[in-house]
Amino acid sequence: MMNGFIQNITLTIRFSECIVKAMELPNYNHLLYFWMVAREGTIAAACKQLYLTQSTISTQIGALEKRLGVKLFRRVGRNLVLTETGQAVYHYANEIFALGSELVAVARDHPTSRPTRLNIGAHDTLPKLIVCRLLEPAFNLPDPVRVICHEGTPSQLLPKLSTHEVDLVFSDAPMDPQIKVRAFSHPLGECGVAFFAVPDLARRLRQGFPGSFSGAPALLPAATAAMRGTLERWFHTTGVRPIVVAESEDIELMIAFGQQGRGFFPAHDVITAQVTRNRQVEWIGSIKGHTERFYAISVERRLKHPAVVAITEAARNVLFA
Repeated sequence: MMNGFIQNITLTIRFSECIVKAMELPNYNHLLYFWMVAREGTIAAACKQLYLTQSTISTQIGALEKRLGVKLFRRVGRNLVLTETGQAVYHYANEIFALGSELVAVARDHPTSRPTRLNIGAHDTLPKLIVCRLLEPAFNLPDPVRVICHEGTPSQLLPKLSTHEVDLVFSDAPMDPQIKVRAFSHPLGECGVAFFAVPDLARRLRQGFPGSFSGAPALLPAATAAMRGTLERWFHTTGVRPIVVAESEDIELMIAFGQQGRGFFPAHDVITAQVTRNRQVEWIGSIKGHTERFYAISVERRLKHPAVVAITEAARNVLFA
């Protein structure tokens, strides 16, 4: 009898613990209303999506904030802006509802396996052609991989490593020690820099290169790009003084300007085939004695994610070999 009494007490305690844990979980309807407002930008816009009144949504978001014990929005004029905690909650809500969509797909379609998620951050100064080349091995793995790409500055992307919002950050510079994140820089390789222009301009500049660049129209990456420093040092060493007609943080935009014939532009030599094939431009010449380096930054000293391992090995042995 005593054993039965003890078992009943134990079951009661476990049941109580389950109730407490369930009470700590957020109400997912409340989370959905919050997520929709954050995504749409205003309560009015969320109302149209949810077919609810503004007062109903405001009340539900207030209930979520009370349950979590934090403020998720702050009012700036007539607009609602996510707080720092609100941004973190929004990220998790994105993950939750994305997984919910996958759950429905699994139930309906009965796939054999669910794709592995790989969140990649890429510095906005990196050419998208190189990012695509780096990611190719992830798509060729036997098991399916879903790649989610994020673009931004180092100060935006690197802190996301510590919160596991991204698994890996592609960069043209090693980890910045001023950004207080415990992470490791894994070298991927290096390559040279070449110059390109539309055929008429390329033929003219090819004669007497690099001296022919003095006075010629130039399209350059923004000062925040590692390549810009390389170019400035090379211009100084060779005594070249081009006329800068445009600078761009987006390398693809710089190449588009070049395709219009607005000036010569630099690009990494590992993508020469893609640049000349797709952009209707020609190679002019290459920088000698200077290289650009690339890194994969992660919180792991030793890489384990199968897609990340495939990416780094292919970069070192194929792309930058």
